[in-house]
Amino acid sequence: MRIGSLRQLTLGSFMLALVPLGVLLWHSQNTLSKMSEIAASEAQFSVGMVRDVSTIKGISIDIERVLRQHFVLNKPELVELATTSIHRLRTLLDSVCTELPQRTVCIDVDKRLNWFIANPKPSDELLLDAQLAEFRRSLSTLQDDVDSLLDTRIQQQQQYVSSVQQTQAWSTGLLVTVSLILMVFASQLILAPVAKIERVIGAIARQDETLPGISQSGPKELIELEHKLHWLADRLTQLEHLRHALLRHASHELKTPLASIKEGCSLLSEQVVGRLNNQQQEVLSLLNNSTERLNLLIEQLLDYNLLLQQAKPVYQQIDPSALVNDVLSDNALAIQQNDHQVEQDIELDRVYVDPNLYRRILDNLLSNALAHGSVGRPIHIHLYALRDMVVLDVGNRGQRVPKEQWEQLFEPFKRGENRRNDRVTGSGLGLSIVADCARMMHGSAEIVEVEGADFCVRVCLPANGEYR
Repeated sequence: MRIGSLRQLTLGSFMLALVPLGVLLWHSQNTLSKMSEIAASEAQFSVGMVRDVSTIKGISIDIERVLRQHFVLNKPELVELATTSIHRLRTLLDSVCTELPQRTVCIDVDKRLNWFIANPKPSDELLLDAQLAEFRRSLSTLQDDVDSLLDTRIQQQQQYVSSVQQTQAWSTGLLVTVSLILMVFASQLILAPVAKIERVIGAIARQDETLPGISQSGPKELIELEHKLHWLADRLTQLEHLRHALLRHASHELKTPLASIKEGCSLLSEQVVGRLNNQQQEVLSLLNNSTERLNLLIEQLLDYNLLLQQAKPVYQQIDPSALVNDVLSDNALAIQQNDHQVEQDIELDRVYVDPNLYRRILDNLLSNALAHGSVGRPIHIHLYALRDMVVLDVGNRGQRVPKEQWEQLFEPFKRGENRRNDRVTGSGLGLSIVADCARMMHGSAEIVEVEGADFCVRVCLPANGEYR
């Protein structure tokens, strides 16, 4: 199923994450309503019971007063008044006794009331006093039973509230956890297409031969973006092929007329076609210098093109001392001409690098030091380990380069302002090749300040080769 748009996916994800919170809100509202109803009902019950008991006490006092008056005055209307009060008390007593768990006291009170009806005027006042005392004691017991009932119901209500709170806490924790899980799931739904695009961009940056396939489901905006990234990758591949072809053909095509020019300059220098005067020899010297410079530029272009065509480094364990000695041997003539002393400080017996790329790094760093180092001053080569990196420092004495120009020196065709020892205008590719070779081996190149050198390039590479 394809989701219509990123907005629909985002809104749907938020709605899905809000469902448990909505259920929690509904459950909390229902619980609160139920507790409110119970609290109101219990309050009404308690007030009613207390009111009835209070009324019973008042009626019992009236009955006792009327019975004593009848015992003294012996009037029939007092008997009728006592009977009416007894009927009222029984009605209230029935409503109260219905709620009591034990009705023993109610039976006892009813028995006293029956005696009062049957004996409105007892023969002995002591007998009346005894019955009235029992009647008062029974009502006091009734009061205690009602108080105990109200206390029990209050405790039950408190236990219920406590259980509801515990249930609410568990349900809140559960539903919030479910909501968090749904939020994580929803975020994954949103981030998964973005992560796919990041993988495509990473594959383009690494110049992988194949890119991750275009998603068949997901927001249409991101799928369209994947199509555009694939188109961009194809376009970059075409441009890269065109660049390689241009560099390759231009370099080779330039070598043919350059060889003819060098051959002609050689014939003129040997004066095969006739003697040259001083002005002609000076012009010929300029031609020879320009020819050598053009030949150097072509060779560097070919080297740079070869570097760009190398897809991935091939790592091997190599002896760095032997590699440095080979590079010094190849540049021995330039070292002797400028009277340099190369000081080596190789602290590692083995390094895990691509031999060809590392050889290019050493060649270009040494060439740069020979070209810009002061004549007769030493060149320092220091190879050591720093944490999990293999560090190569190549420094020389000479003119200092302003810090604001350090970053530019690693860009292709960017040259420094300092004059070279060989008086040849450089192509500006030497340090760029160094930076590209280091980058291909997941490392970096930078200019640093070190003691004993006016200019030093540091190359840092991972000690274990490729990142895994």
